[in-house]
Amino acid sequence: MLPPPLRVWFGPLALLAALVVVVFGARYAGESGPSATDARIWAAADGVGPPWRHVAVVTDFLGEPVGAVLLVAVLVTGCLLLRDPRAAVFLVTGSGLTVGTTTLLKPVVGRTIHGDNLSYPSGHTAFLTALALMLSLLATGRFGLGRASGVPLVFAAGLVAGALMGWAQVALGSHYATDTLGGWCTAMAVLPVTAWLVDRTADRLSDRSTVRTADHAADRTAERTAERTAERTAERTDERRDDRRAEAGRRQCR
Repeated sequence: MLPPPLRVWFGPLALLAALVVVVFGARYAGESGPSATDARIWAAADGVGPPWRHVAVVTDFLGEPVGAVLLVAVLVTGCLLLRDPRAAVFLVTGSGLTVGTTTLLKPVVGRTIHGDNLSYPSGHTAFLTALALMLSLLATGRFGLGRASGVPLVFAAGLVAGALMGWAQVALGSHYATDTLGGWCTAMAVLPVTAWLVDRTADRLSDRSTVRTADHAADRTAERTAERTAERTAERTDERRDDRRAEAGRRQCR
């Protein structure tokens, strides 16, 4: 799920993203209003009219529980049809861990918007970013892209998806801009770790299956060898018995 050429880049990037999540979380912990930067961005993006508002609503739906489940289900079905169960597990695990991480962080940070609605980090932004990162990682692995093309592809996919959902959340007044940045960084921190865990677990299961298959083959070989030995022993016993009967018959004739 995380090709070796990309690990050199996305390992440190995950650490940096996690640091940003922590720093921003500490900065806005317990607050209920926008920062000066949030206010300026909100003033520019909030209250967009048609057709851009429709785009924002559709984008927001992709991060809602129903939309997210449907989207993941379609992608997982595609992976299964392509006979790639590891990719299907990666999509489910990556989405779940990313959304779960934002859900756990929100009450810890305690930043609110529109009353008591917890806002940091943005789960919608984290989810769509994670999905784009996973799809681009799968494409990188399937097409054998190297570091030169794989890293820009994955980073660009995550950046575009995060920016799109972040804009939609700010335009609809659901999150502050810094909330969406926190969500984007959460996905960037969680996904490389998830890919590594999925690969490690799948490789271990594959190794165990290979060992079991080898052991089973060895057992079958031993059984067949024992059966052949028993058959040969029985044949030799029968031959000796026949020889004795023949010898006894010859003696009687004499």
